[in-house]
Amino acid sequence: MLGHRQLRPNEYWQLLKRRGWIVLIPALVLPFVGFAISYLVPPQYVSQTTVLIDQQKVPDDYVKPVVTADLDNRLATMKEQILSRSRLQPIVERLNLYPGQSMENRIDNARTNISIKLIHSEIARSGGLPGFTIAFKAGDARTAQIVCGEITSLFINANTLDREQSTQGTTDFLKGQLDDAKRNLDEQDARLAEFQKKYVGKLPGEESPNLNMLTSLNTQLEAATQQLARMQQDKTYAESMLAQQTRDVVPSEAPGYVQSPQQIEMAQLQSQETELSTRYTADYPDLIAVRRKIGELRAKMAASPTSPTHTAATPSVRESVGVQQLRAQVRAATQGIEAKRQEQAQIQNAVRMYQDRIQSSPLVEAQFKQITRDYQTAQQFYDDLLTKVNHSKMAADLEKRQQGEQFKLLDEPTLPDSPSTPKRPLFAGAGLVLGLLIGFATAALLEFRDQSINTEADIWETMNLPTLATISWVGDKVPDSIEKKGLKGLFQRSPKDAIAPSEARG
Repeated sequence: MLGHRQLRPNEYWQLLKRRGWIVLIPALVLPFVGFAISYLVPPQYVSQTTVLIDQQKVPDDYVKPVVTADLDNRLATMKEQILSRSRLQPIVERLNLYPGQSMENRIDNARTNISIKLIHSEIARSGGLPGFTIAFKAGDARTAQIVCGEITSLFINANTLDREQSTQGTTDFLKGQLDDAKRNLDEQDARLAEFQKKYVGKLPGEESPNLNMLTSLNTQLEAATQQLARMQQDKTYAESMLAQQTRDVVPSEAPGYVQSPQQIEMAQLQSQETELSTRYTADYPDLIAVRRKIGELRAKMAASPTSPTHTAATPSVRESVGVQQLRAQVRAATQGIEAKRQEQAQIQNAVRMYQDRIQSSPLVEAQFKQITRDYQTAQQFYDDLLTKVNHSKMAADLEKRQQGEQFKLLDEPTLPDSPSTPKRPLFAGAGLVLGLLIGFATAALLEFRDQSINTEADIWETMNLPTLATISWVGDKVPDSIEKKGLKGLFQRSPKDAIAPSEARG
């Protein structure tokens, strides 16, 4: 009896001996059934190939690769591209895969039967990805091999094309950026040159030369001023000597000669002008007034000329050699003074110019720093882009020469000599497991429905009465009530039938 009380281990063994044939029969039959069913399943052949990821031949220190994306992500992207409808449909149509189905289902079945597995490095701490495997499952071994080869070629070509396009696209982009950077650099260069031309002499670093030049100009100005003063003194002395000799000549060489009042006034004004010019500059008010009077007096004398008064006939006056030399000295002194004044004015202008340079240097320096900073930034950006363009060109050339990272076919797609499915031992094993489950389940069900009493524990569980004694079966013949029931009696005996033999023996 099962389900009415908790059984002991030895009772489980007794149960197995009573119901063992129920477990044994399906456990023996179903493996053969499963093995036979395996012949009804269509065979499937798997062709597999290995693709090795061959790293770049030239060290990265010499030519840096342009494509630096993670290989797992690149493979995932290529897988989505290759498994797309546009790539798989030509293969399905050319090899007539999965006939009798719609094109969408045929492509879905092709996707399902394609398997791509990554091969990670087994070397500790390497973390590399040496390659990956591609497998295809089909109902024909030759078809599986051909499709596996087609998919592998798609991966190899896709990797080569993707790397070439990436390097070329990077190169073209960098060239465009380099052209823009060059235009910007030319603009900054022209701006810097214009600034330097505009503020020549005021640029940073020229303060010390400007100060030295200013000191030198001040020294020259002081020396020119002193020379001008000496030249004016010499001119005054020569004019006084000339006037003295002229006065001495008139009485002796021109008897009866009398000067007019305008000439006397002119001589006095010229004497004042000489005295003032030796003491003051040309901008002095008194000197300007005297020169204005001289000009006005000369205009009057020119407008109304008067002849000098003679007491007798006026003889022609002839100047001596000394007077002529003095007049030549006066003229030379006048020209020298005029030249020196021009030189003094030039030095003064130069002094003002250098003073302006020194005063405006801080402001010019601030503007120059900003322009120089912009120029240096543009130059550095241009140099960086130029370096990147050169690296990109080398990387593109490396890809064209098949020297970059490549997918290398390590093994040709295999031609399977036996189907991968169905696995007949697996079907037989599944039949065995299923037979054992069915057998144990049937035995448990029969035991649960059995009401017969087999042990003293069953008597106590059923009748709640103690067992006084047990007598072994010694008869040669089973009672007719049990024999007539046969196997059915084993399932339908009541507790009273179970103790009937004991009553008969009593």
